[in-house]
Amino acid sequence: MRIRRILTAVIATAALAGLGLTSAATATAATAQGAPSYVTPSQCKQGGGTPAINESGNFCKGGTHDGERVD
Repeated sequence: MRIRRILTAVIATAALAGLGLTSAATATAATAQGAPSYVTPSQCKQGGGTPAINESGNFCKGGTHDGERVD
């Protein structure tokens, strides 16, 4: 009887963890496909990137904001 409870708890935990990961992936995909993201030059630098303002497109190169438009 005790083993059934433990097994049920393990299965429930795994199922909930899987749902959490699926929700996070869906939210990330929705953000990536939404409106274009803009960061300031200082946000680009704080994220470890370099704002390429003089190049066409004005993008952040590298870091956490890599590829985002600098405004």
